[in-house]
Amino acid sequence: MSTVLNLMVQHNKISQEEAEEAKNVTIKDLLTKKKPEFVKFEGFIQQVRNEVQEKTGADIYKDSLDVYTTLDPEAQEHVEFLLSEREDNPIDYSEDEQMQVGLSVLDTKSGAIRAIGGAGRNRESDGWNYAIDGDGRQGGSAMKPIVAYGPAIEELKWSTYHQINDDKPFPIAGTDSSIRNWNRNYQGWMSIRYALQQSLNVPAVKTLEEVGNSAAKEFAEGIGMDFEDDFTITDAIGGTGSGVTPVEMAGAYAAFGNQGEYNEPFSVIRVDYGNRRSEDLQSTSKIAMSDYTAYMITDMLKSVIREGTGTRANVSGLPLAGKTGTTNLSDEEGGGSPDSWFSGYTTDYTVAVWTGYDKERKALNNTKIALDLFRETMNFISQGIDTADFVKPDSVVEVQVEKGSNPAKRPSEYTPSSAIVTELFVKGTEPDAVSERFEELETVTDLTASYDEEQEIITAQWDHVDEEVQFKVSAGANGSLNELTTTEDRQVEISEVEKGTTYTLEVIAISDDMESDPVTVTVEIPDDEPEQLPEVSQLQQTFDPVNRSALISWAYNENGPIEFEITVQDGGQTIDQFNTNKKSVNITQLQPNKTYTINVTPFMKNNDVRGPTSTIQVSTQGIEDEQEDPAEQEEELEELEEPEEPEEPEQPEQPEQPEQPADEGDNQEQPEQGNQGQNDQDE
Repeated sequence: MSTVLNLMVQHNKISQEEAEEAKNVTIKDLLTKKKPEFVKFEGFIQQVRNEVQEKTGADIYKDSLDVYTTLDPEAQEHVEFLLSEREDNPIDYSEDEQMQVGLSVLDTKSGAIRAIGGAGRNRESDGWNYAIDGDGRQGGSAMKPIVAYGPAIEELKWSTYHQINDDKPFPIAGTDSSIRNWNRNYQGWMSIRYALQQSLNVPAVKTLEEVGNSAAKEFAEGIGMDFEDDFTITDAIGGTGSGVTPVEMAGAYAAFGNQGEYNEPFSVIRVDYGNRRSEDLQSTSKIAMSDYTAYMITDMLKSVIREGTGTRANVSGLPLAGKTGTTNLSDEEGGGSPDSWFSGYTTDYTVAVWTGYDKERKALNNTKIALDLFRETMNFISQGIDTADFVKPDSVVEVQVEKGSNPAKRPSEYTPSSAIVTELFVKGTEPDAVSERFEELETVTDLTASYDEEQEIITAQWDHVDEEVQFKVSAGANGSLNELTTTEDRQVEISEVEKGTTYTLEVIAISDDMESDPVTVTVEIPDDEPEQLPEVSQLQQTFDPVNRSALISWAYNENGPIEFEITVQDGGQTIDQFNTNKKSVNITQLQPNKTYTINVTPFMKNNDVRGPTSTIQVSTQGIEDEQEDPAEQEEELEELEEPEEPEEPEQPEQPEQPEQPADEGDNQEQPEQGNQGQNDQDE
């Protein structure tokens, strides 16, 4: 390079300074990072190439072929979007930027592959496809329906209620190791529905132990599973060397959603050759299990999504069944989960998702991405479709069972509703025996209730023939009941009662899960007697004969929202009535030669409490009417008439006087005005 640069300086192509700067740049600095090329639909095309090669020997890139596929372009584009680094992608890969994903979408009824995501995130074009390539990865707990519970229902006709003892870690024969539950908790006897819903390991391996390895392996292979290593007890929890791809997992789960019929997943419908020859490559269905097995597993997997480990994958409004799955690293390896699965289905689509790392076996930081990918994918592909629910076949019956009975027994008439569950049984295996655990519990006797007005409490008392029972007490006003307490005592006190109401008290005897019939009693709570207000004092009147008005005033020392009712009467007839919150009123336009009666009554605003009425009289006797006789007025006017005088010159207009400031007294409260009792103040 130096020779070239020197020649360029010699021929004045660059300066010496530029040559020296160029000599300091290394080859490494000139290299650029190559970004992975994106090839649309690449994951699906890889499956098509492999499938055509395996079934026909042809090469889609070299041979002249017309290939008809099962691709759903919109579904494929959405899957590729969910695996992308786009900013609007709802999936957040920030906690595991090197995470890889394998995802497959199948038609539940036919096994047709609609979309594949797995050609790798942040990888070279035509790279490893995690949805289809190799032997796959450990399936974790997503294998439990395939290897444990499916075979148990198929071979042993277990019900979804079948009881299994989750008592302690399960020792692996011939080793020092044990299989433990993921939460390290052991809850004793439980139904297989609950065990699958909570993804507990010990019940799963105990189930496989009862089914037997041979029957379980045959069942699993019948829905597409392939076991490389020897089949062992840990296959029940997907913890062996045998792996599974997302396409294989989806194929197995689709069989549960397709009434037990299995279709090997396929992406190519037909291949047309140049010589006008065609070859149909669709897979044909086969009966892999009984319809009761498929339906009962589906119903248990609904519980997983509804209230178990898979709630995050739920899509509102869709009848969904599915199962989570994770694998574990040993304590020596640092613990955690290197693989995370979610597989689930509707009657239309089946989706299986795997997340993990490329080759390095290390724990994921976020094991919930698989559930998020499933949810977003299933939600998208189900839009605009009326998804039907799974139909219960005639081979399955729903039966009410008393919870805790082992073997299953029907509830008695005394079994409380809280101890009754509805489970599925293969027809002909449902229980006939009725539980005798619960007997009729005697009701309480001698229930009474009384109200203490002084202490303002209700006291209720009762009795019962059994000394070992408790009592659930409820109470409420005007017919409503709210549970107050559960007590061993035979009396209760209720405070803060509402006055003027009828209280109902209900007492139920309870023992274990049994409840007696309720017994009730009512008690009347009297209303408070209204207190009477005192009458006004110092009631007086001041009559103004010039203005023919009377100022009525009084004193009152009670507190509260108190007003006064003013009544003006003339000859026993009320001519005006109004209310005021002041302690004086001015009654105006009084007529002469009358005696008015003014009544003042205090009352509590917004209440019926009133005080006595106080009365005072105002007399206008002796006051002459100022209006004269019209004839006399006319005479006076005639006497005053004079000859017209010359008009005086017009006086200049006087300047306007400035407005005088108001006295401090103008700010004082003025009494209300009354017009013969008509109140001048606006209401």
